[in-house]
Amino acid sequence: MRTGSEPSTARSPLRMRLWLSLWGMLWAAFGLAAFLVVDRAGWATACGVLLVVTVTDFCLVIRHMRQGARFQPGGDVPAYVPDPVGRSRHGRGEPPRRVGTGGDERS
Repeated sequence: MRTGSEPSTARSPLRMRLWLSLWGMLWAAFGLAAFLVVDRAGWATACGVLLVVTVTDFCLVIRHMRQGARFQPGGDVPAYVPDPVGRSRHGRGEPPRRVGTGGDERS
């Protein structure tokens, strides 16, 4: 069931991002060193910028992992708030029923 709030409630696979940022840092550092040795300033600059981006991502991933379960819930916590009863997939149709009004009474 989709609610439309997935971008704000989505969970990020932090361990995968951690390893991908490490892999990116290694390749960017290797490329930076290699292009500096062969005197290719443009490519070395591109690798340097990529290295900065991957180091920033690595630091953000570490920060998010240290923040704990409040920001990265486990598998037992739902990733979104379920749709209210009576709503269709796209939010059209019958309005949601009010809880505690005595059955099918609509307001």
